[in-house]
Amino acid sequence: MIDDAIAGRLEKLAELAPLHNAPALRAMAEARRLLPEVRHVAVFDTAFHATIPEVASTYALPRRFRDDWGIRRYGFHGLSVEWAAECVKAERLVVCHLGGGCSVTAVRDGRSVDTTMGFTPLEGVPMATRSGSVDPGALLHLLRHGLALDELEHALEHESGLLGLAGSDRVEELQRSTDEGARLALEVFAYRVAGAVAAMTAALGGLDAVVFTAGIGENSALVRELVCERLGAFGPDVDVVVLEAREDLVAARAARELLGLPAQKMSPPSLSPGPGVGKNESSSVSSARDHE
Repeated sequence: MIDDAIAGRLEKLAELAPLHNAPALRAMAEARRLLPEVRHVAVFDTAFHATIPEVASTYALPRRFRDDWGIRRYGFHGLSVEWAAECVKAERLVVCHLGGGCSVTAVRDGRSVDTTMGFTPLEGVPMATRSGSVDPGALLHLLRHGLALDELEHALEHESGLLGLAGSDRVEELQRSTDEGARLALEVFAYRVAGAVAAMTAALGGLDAVVFTAGIGENSALVRELVCERLGAFGPDVDVVVLEAREDLVAARAARELLGLPAQKMSPPSLSPGPGVGKNESSSVSSARDHE
């Protein structure tokens, strides 16, 4: 439940995810101003990843960084992953949330056990305008040779990823382009996502199903194909599911539970067979939104 104290604490965390937290805080402040008599609820995208074991959440950094500064891997896109885990009943599931922000998560029996995003949403696979994981030594090199901290942060958040590789963050534009840079961007993106799926498979001890969700995951058959082409080592019996992201439903349910309101029935979509790139590709896609 949001009050002034909670709002203040959230403002102090805005820098950890500037693309998300800053606009959310502005919207929250405006909503509280316009509707002061209404109870306001915050639902956290990290909560689903609270089950990640210590071996997966711990960075190999000095203890003082971990203890004094709380530096650890938290994970994001939890609302989307939770929805996927409810819709796709698989013991060992990997969820590829590929939108403006991108992450890959390992889910065992409905619980998150590892994910690619970490202390911030910058870690992991490349994204629309975010770099994903980069050698920290390369970033230190840039800082030592004159790049300002604010300039580096802006580049990593707003000028990297697909945009940095090809000059556009729109996958549909890159797919239509004949430019070599556009093809390279898609191949780099798919290569990193496939590598993340493989890493998540190791965390699960095997793989039963892969979900593609969010704007790119739902709407780019080419990206799905490029990723799945690299997953042949896992055999022909892996199901591939294309699923509409519905974080809104998960957030609404959490808010109703906190407010003590009656639960509303949330029926997972029926997954109808479609053309497959794995054993089966099923789909439940009803929009072309770019889910973050």
